[in-house]
Amino acid sequence: MGKTGVANLPLHYGRAPRWLYSRMVKLADAIGGVIIYEYGEEKFFELISNPHWFQALSCVLGYDWHSSGTTTVTTAALKEAMEKYGIMGAGGKGMANKTLDEIENKAEKLGIDAEPIKYASRMAAKVDSAALQDGYNIYHHAIFFNSEGKWAVVQQGMNVETRYARRYHWIWRIDNFIEEPHTGIVGRKGYVMDMTSRKSQAARDVSVDIAKEGIKRVERDFKVLKGYQQTLSGNVKILYMPKRINWNAIREIYEIQPASYEEMLSIKGVGAATVRALAYISDLIYGKPPSWKDPVKYSFAVGGKDGVPYPVNRKAMDEAADLLQTAIDEAKMEKKEKITALKNLRKFIPE
Repeated sequence: MGKTGVANLPLHYGRAPRWLYSRMVKLADAIGGVIIYEYGEEKFFELISNPHWFQALSCVLGYDWHSSGTTTVTTAALKEAMEKYGIMGAGGKGMANKTLDEIENKAEKLGIDAEPIKYASRMAAKVDSAALQDGYNIYHHAIFFNSEGKWAVVQQGMNVETRYARRYHWIWRIDNFIEEPHTGIVGRKGYVMDMTSRKSQAARDVSVDIAKEGIKRVERDFKVLKGYQQTLSGNVKILYMPKRINWNAIREIYEIQPASYEEMLSIKGVGAATVRALAYISDLIYGKPPSWKDPVKYSFAVGGKDGVPYPVNRKAMDEAADLLQTAIDEAKMEKKEKITALKNLRKFIPE
């Protein structure tokens, strides 16, 4: 099972009708209950951090598989359905300022320390908005966790130009929040600066070293490169320096003297502009470039409606569908509901 994944979906507006949403919660309850009973809570986290299984589940619950609501509505249904099983959910669409408080309240119910969960929530959002700069702004973030402190994150970003959304999955089984936390990625290929790539290790190290020297050093290099453009490796790559940097954040880095890139990124105020400026300085002055390769690998449609001519990971899709079908068969649902759920599951499997 991969640690994370990403899916690209067109952005749709509106809300799920109440009759559909209540049905989704009911089905999520039935299927989630079977998963936990048969395989345990850890397996549940593995599954929702698997983009293929999550996509299949959204089909079963009856939501349009070709919609950004696949993420937001499915996540909301899971959040409502799973609390009775001891799986707490926090966050969701439009809850950026409330997520940490919700984690605190629900961690207290479970009798666990909220801080590690809050840190995971903050860092997953920070990495996908600042360290992986792919043109998608995070607007939906949800974290699920249990009494053992295990967690999984499902979040989504929107590209304002294409009106497409990209989904990011996380699970607690990571050595750190920085180096290649994304695997099993699906979606449209784009133009990115990926500071999470192993190939960006040198750029990360230089970024930390530069920032730790203080404002004068960064300011000097920033002025040299502001507005700089360069073409590299035969590919047209225009490097736009950010118009401004959060100098208070640079001052904070200098005072804290972080021991790692993750520690630097976790500092309040260190965002996309600061990360980008330090990466460009590392590249153009010190010869340590970040990775410009989008970590996307698969599409759900074979060159079809998403316009993405990448191979479908049929093995992963088949495994996701098989496990979900077993859960449906064993769930305590009416026969008609099971038939409908299985028909919806078929939408996920390409011809």
